[in-house]
Amino acid sequence: MLEQSFSEVYKKFKLRYYQNVFAHAPERELSLTTTEAFCAEIIGALNNPTINEFASFINISSPNATYRVNSLIQKGYIEKVQSETDKREYHLRTTEKYYKYYNISQSYVDVVLSRVRESCSPEEVEVFSRVLDKMNDELMPEVELRHS
Repeated sequence: MLEQSFSEVYKKFKLRYYQNVFAHAPERELSLTTTEAFCAEIIGALNNPTINEFASFINISSPNATYRVNSLIQKGYIEKVQSETDKREYHLRTTEKYYKYYNISQSYVDVVLSRVRESCSPEEVEVFSRVLDKMNDELMPEVELRHS
C-alpha cells in the first residue's frame, strides 16, 4: 500500500512536469533538449557545483560534462562563476532564464502544497512536513545536496 501510494504520487509529479515542459516548448526560444533540461535541473538542485562535482554526481566524464555545460551556457540557462575562495575554481550557477523554465515544475509543487493545506488539518500538515523532513534528512543518503 505505502509503496504504491508513494510511487503514484512520484509518477504524477513527473508526468505533470513533462506535460508542462512539452506544452510550453514551442513558445521558448532555444528550447532545451531533454538531456539539457535534466542537466540544468541537476545543476540547479546541486547548488552551484563545479563541473567535476556535476560530472561525478551523474557519473559522466569531465569532458562530457564540459560539453553539456557549454551548451547550457551558450543557451543562457547556466553561467560559470569564479570561486571567491579559490580563484582557480569555477562554479555553475543557474540563470534567470533557467528559473523561468524551472518554474514550470515549482508552480505545480506550490499548487499541490496549497491543496494539502486546504484539505488537511494543521496537525496532518505538521505530520506530513515531519515525514518529508525525515525522508530528506535521513532516508535518501544517496542524494546529498550541498547547501549554499
